[in-house]
Amino acid sequence: MSPTPPLEVFCPAELAGQPVFMVLPGGAYLHRADHEGAPVARWLNSVGLNAIVVHYPIAPERAHQILHPAPLTGVRRTLQWLRSGESGLSIDTTRIGVLGFSAGGHLAATLSTGAGETETTDRPDLTVLAYPVISLVSHAHQGSVDALLGPDSSRATRHLLSAEVCADASTPPTFLWHTADDDAVPVENSLSFASALARNDVPFEMHIFPHGRHGLGLATDEEEVAQHSAAGWAELCSTWLTRQGWHPSV
Repeated sequence: MSPTPPLEVFCPAELAGQPVFMVLPGGAYLHRADHEGAPVARWLNSVGLNAIVVHYPIAPERAHQILHPAPLTGVRRTLQWLRSGESGLSIDTTRIGVLGFSAGGHLAATLSTGAGETETTDRPDLTVLAYPVISLVSHAHQGSVDALLGPDSSRATRHLLSAEVCADASTPPTFLWHTADDDAVPVENSLSFASALARNDVPFEMHIFPHGRHGLGLATDEEEVAQHSAAGWAELCSTWLTRQGWHPSV
């Protein structure tokens, strides 16, 4: 079994046997934002976790073909490859998480909720979502919808890939964060997913910061986020991961 799509591997020898996160950068399904890839993987390494940046399929600008289901199929195959132990990587195959930003957050959320499944498939063990695209129907990011499904997609098709609809009791524990004044992907996306998790008794932690532009990534230079949390979202997430028992004290 070989992984698809291509990957960047951040699994240093000193983290042998530790959990691993699949990192899914954003980019509206048209490109992949570099600052939400390798820098995030290195941050995960710094808190004791392995990381894989997944270069999932994207739609060439103005392409006429429908991109779905290629991205979701790609990350499902990557999860299966990691879980099988056939990767050759020294990771804990029983603890595989997914961390997604924006459109990558949509991909992470659909992977975690089993969206579009025709049969039972594996899911990650933990999910982290940063300013995610969740719904393709309500408060949707139209650019992501058009790239993934085409501009003429039906409401029924968009509904089937809206993660707040697909969330169920098998959705893994989830950490979410967003900014209230995000003018690209409205905060209602995270709020609706949190509500869906609550309805299904899925443990979650959510942080809504008052201000901050879309696409902050690690937000290391963003006063809008830092001023409302001394260490920013990454520190909050690291604390949450510790409570999940997913990394040693560092």
